[in-house]
Amino acid sequence: MNVWKWLTTADPSPKYTTGKIGRIAARFFLFLLLVTLIQFFLSVTPLGPYLKTWWGSAVVVFALYIPFARILILDTPGANRQPMGRLGAASKPSASAVRRKERNRFAGVRKGPPGGGRGGRR
Repeated sequence: MNVWKWLTTADPSPKYTTGKIGRIAARFFLFLLLVTLIQFFLSVTPLGPYLKTWWGSAVVVFALYIPFARILILDTPGANRQPMGRLGAASKPSASAVRRKERNRFAGVRKGPPGGGRGGRR
């Protein structure tokens, strides 16, 4: 299997298996390696004095974490990543949804003549 595909594909099992822990560790160490290399290469530039401060290092880590976040949290527990389906037959819509549906039912339809549809005044 392709290594990149192995790293970027979520493990479907709900438990922490050795494979899942290995993927999480591999992603974490890849992120650490990338942060270390970028900080090293930026330290030889005029930005070096700023990277020796805690806030300079934090800026680099956060700037790299933003694109890496989706990959790093693939196998962590949390919200269900399954797509949400339509409402089932057993669940009924809320009262506000019913009112909104009724209000929008005749949206854009011209009203009839005045007098409740009797053809005007008599």
